[in-house]
Amino acid sequence: MSDITPFLWFNDKAEEAASFYVSIFKNSKIENVSRYGEAGPGPEGAAMVVEFKLGGQDFMALNGFQPGEPSLEPGSIALFVNCDTQAELDDLWDKLSSGGSHLQCGWVRDKYGFSWNIVPAGLSDILGGPDPKKAQAAMKAMLQMEKLDMNDLRRAYENG
Repeated sequence: MSDITPFLWFNDKAEEAASFYVSIFKNSKIENVSRYGEAGPGPEGAAMVVEFKLGGQDFMALNGFQPGEPSLEPGSIALFVNCDTQAELDDLWDKLSSGGSHLQCGWVRDKYGFSWNIVPAGLSDILGGPDPKKAQAAMKAMLQMEKLDMNDLRRAYENG
């Protein structure tokens, strides 16, 4: 079964907010910060995704720099689903977007108006990989996708 993680949406204060939240609650810590590179869409070096725990519960926070794109209102909550296989991703993508809409970079909005980020396991390893040039190639490929395809992202990374 997929892990489902609450996903907090910010314009540009995800890292600041996560630091604030972990300072308040016991059994809390920031576990990882992925940063935007030259491929954007946020300013290079700015936090893209902050993974953290509050009271032992996993959370993620996103700085959603998407000028001109449909997005959540700042302060909104979405749901992040990490899929073990491409088949699982495809199935969830189809079911959750039925009656809703497809958005960029693995996002769907369901028929009730909630947003879901449906991603393949290992995505953060590719986007935050040790070779910045390859990671940026994968980011550029992801920015061209609606539904994410892990094989295409891996190829972009390897050919970066």
